[in-house]
Amino acid sequence: MSYKLFIPGPVEVSEKTYKAMTTPIVGHRSKDFVKLVDSIMPRLKQLFYTNDPVFLSTSSSWGVMEGAIRNVVKKGVLNCCNGAFSDKWYDVSKRCGKEAGELKFDWGKPVCPEALERELSTNKYDAVTIIHNETSTGTMSDIKALSEVLKKFPDVVSIIDTVSSFSAMPIKKDELGIDVMVTGCQKALAIPPGLSFCSVSEKAMKRAETVEGRGYYFDFLEFKKFFEKSQTPSTPIISMLYALESKLDDIFTEGVENRYARHLANNKLVRDWGYAHGFELFPEEKFGSVTLNCFKNNLNVDLPALLDELKKRFKMVFNGGYGKIKGTTFRISNMGDETPETMKELLDNIDTILPDYIKK
Repeated sequence: MSYKLFIPGPVEVSEKTYKAMTTPIVGHRSKDFVKLVDSIMPRLKQLFYTNDPVFLSTSSSWGVMEGAIRNVVKKGVLNCCNGAFSDKWYDVSKRCGKEAGELKFDWGKPVCPEALERELSTNKYDAVTIIHNETSTGTMSDIKALSEVLKKFPDVVSIIDTVSSFSAMPIKKDELGIDVMVTGCQKALAIPPGLSFCSVSEKAMKRAETVEGRGYYFDFLEFKKFFEKSQTPSTPIISMLYALESKLDDIFTEGVENRYARHLANNKLVRDWGYAHGFELFPEEKFGSVTLNCFKNNLNVDLPALLDELKKRFKMVFNGGYGKIKGTTFRISNMGDETPETMKELLDNIDTILPDYIKK
């Protein structure tokens, strides 16, 4: 049974994208593959707002997130933690055998620039991880303010996760001075999971040259060597690259600025719906995500029962909260190919059944 996905990833995939994935496979060392990568790369770099390489990785985003730790951390890494996925990155850093510090904030709070500056001033770290848009709580940190802090510490390599914000809003990598910018295909790009991207600055590449134990599969130096030939170090997920090519066609046909405006309109529609019902946003409004809304379940909705009925009657699904705030929050995604019309259809369907599932 298939359901229309309004969860924060993976998101709904269009028939056009699925069809692109059925393009006959070519050899990954062939001229046809080089041609495919060459059709993708300029537009992908444009979405990253970068002149740096963008590496194509057959993995979830966690692959290149862990890989970044292995490539650039020598002295120690500061992990900024304000939700489930940023908390996990701290755990990953420790599992990689790195000296790791935790700059902790309550779930739903953004990363504080002043706190970041204080912690980096200890001179204990040569790398920092930040999740721009913490998907578990729908909280978006002020990446511009954080980048101004990071510019004060030129010896610190910044690793920024943009998994659930990339391509839904402008994140100007080079202008912000981001060293390693990571994202995946299954959220705002609306491609099935399995492909991730990592754009790496010259500063981060020079650091990687001095770090031992980088491994092979996610070694930045290997990526760079093959990037220069429009190839990948190992066999890539070629069908997803055809999907990406198709999606880039869609994005640039719509227009990047129009795409950003559509995500904002979708997001506002859902947020206004929540407010009209009396739901409260989990993060402070000015730090709310543009790709999803995380609401408090302050009306005491029986979320599991509501979600079951929504699936059964309307073949749609949103998310009933994540991690330690599962059930006390819920998340509705508005990213990818969704429009105000498709978002309104979901909200109207929820409205049809919502009164029956508010606990008295």
